[in-house]
Amino acid sequence: MKRAKLILPIIVIAQFCCTSLWFAGNGVINDMVLNFNLKLNALGHLTSAVQFGFIIGTLVFAILTIADRFSPSKVFFISALFGATFNLAIIWNGHTLTSLLLLRFLTGFCLAGIYPIGMKIATDYFNTGLGKSLGFLVGALVLGTAFPHLLKDFTSSYPWKSVLITTSTLAVIGGLLILFLVPNGPYRKPSLHTTFKACFTIFKKHNFRHAAFGYFGHMWELYAFWVFTPIMLKQYSINHSIADLNIPLLSFLIIGLGGVACIISGYAAQRIGTKKTAFIALLLSCICCLLSPLLFTVTSTNIFVGFLMFWGMVVVADSPLLSTLIAESATPQLKGTSLTIVNCIGFTISIISIQLLTALIETTTSNGIYVILALGPILGLLALSGKKKPTISQ
Repeated sequence: MKRAKLILPIIVIAQFCCTSLWFAGNGVINDMVLNFNLKLNALGHLTSAVQFGFIIGTLVFAILTIADRFSPSKVFFISALFGATFNLAIIWNGHTLTSLLLLRFLTGFCLAGIYPIGMKIATDYFNTGLGKSLGFLVGALVLGTAFPHLLKDFTSSYPWKSVLITTSTLAVIGGLLILFLVPNGPYRKPSLHTTFKACFTIFKKHNFRHAAFGYFGHMWELYAFWVFTPIMLKQYSINHSIADLNIPLLSFLIIGLGGVACIISGYAAQRIGTKKTAFIALLLSCICCLLSPLLFTVTSTNIFVGFLMFWGMVVVADSPLLSTLIAESATPQLKGTSLTIVNCIGFTISIISIQLLTALIETTTSNGIYVILALGPILGLLALSGKKKPTISQ
């Protein structure tokens, strides 16, 4: 029993360690641009390469129902080990943009065996209070995503490669923690064979479909906001002639506070309901998208940064709750596959929004471009507004 109480903290720590691979390249992008003679638009392309790798990885995992057929802990460890290797390989000085894109793609592929598998492990252990548990888990993902920015700020006097070495080391540690300390959970219901059609037939369930579409709208905004947070800070500093704006540290705080918001939303869901809490968070992030052009005109740095911090919280607060709705409405034997395929489609959508913003930044200087991020929350709110059908016992 005592060991069971330690499972969630172990999963959370491991998730944080391994997901720091996700934005490791973003944390040192300026150094990579100089070291490898890259163009300024490399940020969007390198980030999209990770997302695309994650998409292909989750698609393969979903079609082969890997998360439900094999031990999730072993899948997590193997993925963490390979992801750390591909991330570390970036430190070689002979890279071109093509080889860097390939390594980031492979890192993203391995993350498909970390993030959704971590959620699968959590669902195998926590049958009640799943929203709160996933709140901690997604919070760890958010902190892992933000960590490279903080690491870059702390290691500004050290070679940029130290960020990559540190994140790869953390990923290996995270994988080992899961492998040796987190066995198969008591609520795991393994699938005994490959079901190639499973990742398509799961959308026939009404409640699952509505939760998934809410998640898709959320994903249109989330990663685009994370990717362009440093760019928004830099643009504001240029517009208002602020030379001492600590962009790496502020990027960490803005993104990292989302981890706190995930935990808060998990507790809030226990009081007012999972779906209602997710709806409120999605609505608030939609409002932030619509107000964003006005904030670039304010002269107070505190107001601007405070707004981004609030946006950074509400933009991800709904994520663990939407995943909870998806897991609760999925067939038990295909819960891992359901989470994985929804992640696959969600991250495909995120690539489109990232690339769209990247193209707009190259063609216009308007700060109104971030309004387009509101399209996702609007569609997500419409999906969540659909009436819930009674769940038929499995």
